[in-house]
Amino acid sequence: MNKIKLRRTLVSVHLYMAALLAPAFLLVAISGGLYLAEVEGSASETALPVPAGLVLQGDDPALETKVRAYLAAADVDVSFDYLRTRGDSISTRPTSRDHVQFETKDGGTTATLVQPDLLNSMMELHKGHGPQIFRYFGILMGIALFFVVVGGLIVGLLAPGYRKQTIWTAVAGSALFGWLALFG
Repeated sequence: MNKIKLRRTLVSVHLYMAALLAPAFLLVAISGGLYLAEVEGSASETALPVPAGLVLQGDDPALETKVRAYLAAADVDVSFDYLRTRGDSISTRPTSRDHVQFETKDGGTTATLVQPDLLNSMMELHKGHGPQIFRYFGILMGIALFFVVVGGLIVGLLAPGYRKQTIWTAVAGSALFGWLALFG
């Protein structure tokens, strides 16, 4: 394949991948930028009644069954893909939508319904705390972003009119990134 045909193919692939994934890239850019600016959104929390004697522990093999039974008995409309256990805390996941957090202390369990706002939901998606299928999409998006960036650099290097600008801009961006990461 000659350079011109290769460049045209790379430009097309670069364009289609970038356009297809633009909404996801924007979600990550917006939520990441807002998070760094300490704008994280909020979530309303509502205490839920827990029957006496209900103790949930992360190492219990029947934990998911107990949580599903509790949610059904309490008439709490929260579906979840899996449970996240961390010490005495258990959360239904995904946390990008309504979810329940359980805390076990002093032999008792408390439950809280957490309802995130739009911004908080975006942050949770960004962190990979969304539905399982969205997590797989995030992995694919990361791989695609790699190819979009590398493809863009290759296209710039293959085009004689853009080669020098591409090299200098890539060197400047790499230097800035390295300096900020090491000394910033």
